[in-house]
Amino acid sequence: MFKELLYPLVKYFTPFNIFQYITFRAAYAAITALLLTFVFAPLIIRLLLKKKLGETIRGDGPQSHLGKAGTPTMGGVMIIISTFISVLLWQDLRQWYTWLGILAVLGFGAVGFIDDYIKVFKKDKRGLSGKAKLLGQFVLGFLISFLLYLYGDKAFATDLYLPFLKEPVLQLGFWYVPFGMLLIVFFSNAVNLTDGLDGLATGLVLMAVLTFAIICYVTGRADWSGYLGLPFIPGAGEMTVLALAMAGACVGFLWYNSNPAEIFMGDTGSLMMGGVLAVMSMAVKKEVLLWIVGGVFVMEALSVIIQVASFKLRKKRVFLMAPLHHHFELKGWAESKVVLRFWILGGMFAILSLSTLKIA
Repeated sequence: MFKELLYPLVKYFTPFNIFQYITFRAAYAAITALLLTFVFAPLIIRLLLKKKLGETIRGDGPQSHLGKAGTPTMGGVMIIISTFISVLLWQDLRQWYTWLGILAVLGFGAVGFIDDYIKVFKKDKRGLSGKAKLLGQFVLGFLISFLLYLYGDKAFATDLYLPFLKEPVLQLGFWYVPFGMLLIVFFSNAVNLTDGLDGLATGLVLMAVLTFAIICYVTGRADWSGYLGLPFIPGAGEMTVLALAMAGACVGFLWYNSNPAEIFMGDTGSLMMGGVLAVMSMAVKKEVLLWIVGGVFVMEALSVIIQVASFKLRKKRVFLMAPLHHHFELKGWAESKVVLRFWILGGMFAILSLSTLKIA
């Protein structure tokens, strides 16, 4: 919005020229989202506490979690509001990638909000049924993938790239739509599964979006993408603004979500952030690299899949408890140690991901 309003006035006031630069707008998008989170967080926490709308804790998990019962949840609302407002203010509203990101933020946020609303306000611990939740995710995943198939850069829209390789390895054609749909749904749920300890998912998402901020920026510049051998995708650089807006919102939320958490993000935040990560990876043709950037999310999701499959097939568990972070808690690791070590792994995956941009 600021770019549309102020940049045309550059002929009258030359400092407005700065609004054409993605780096400037992305940096202030992060600051705006951070400040907005600090504004909304106390209000939302007080409201939820007043209404006694807190989290219920499962009794078969680590016993140390029982003391968290009653902690306000649905904190993802503040992440969504802060990110949405920041994107509207600082992103280029004439670029369709801007609206694709907004669709992902609001769409997946809505699915998570409905689930949390049923749990918290209707006092139904089951929340939205698994089938209904997946249906919402698949519909959004299909819509976003189809839009990318129709309106993505025609030279690369359905190409599949592998890390360390500069040329595409596969041209998926219309099969890109179901591929993208499954990718979006997987990572939306993977982040949701990771959100089980104070600050764990928030910190990992922060590292992932900072990584994609760099990738989106270089992909949207002809000179840098050419130097690195990446596909140049005009307009995709605007995703940098979305990435840093989410980063700012995550930092603000982490202020209240770090151990001991004053508020949980709930499905409202986790489903949204996982979906947005997948959409950003698709916008810049880094769908496979996402599996490295979000390596911890992949580990968490696979631990659940392995646990369920093993119990159904062998009647035996592989892990003490799934997702993976609970396994280490039951092995005696303190919650803060699990979070810190998983953050270290997330940082290593982020560095490894960035290293692939030039090694080939």
